Amino acid sequence: MTDEHPNDPLHGITLERMLSRLVNKYGWDGLAKRIRINCLKNDPTINSVLNFLRKTPWARQKVEELYLNSRFWTRD
Repeated sequence: MTDEHPNDPLHGITLERMLSRLVNKYGWDGLAKRIRINCLKNDPTINSVLNFLRKTPWARQKVEELYLNSRFWTRD
């Protein structure tokens, strides 16, 4: 079986994993500075932010862009 999305660095990575890795790298405060959405500023939790991101495509896109720019997806 061949890989269906060989050029998509986000293929197979869940939104929860992306968010967890970004929080581990930047912390909630650092993440809120990089992505200006209120749910990251006001008492954030993984679940509350995930709920918001799943309902808000533009916010999810910003998280995905930051994840890609943070180079988590590259293989060393």
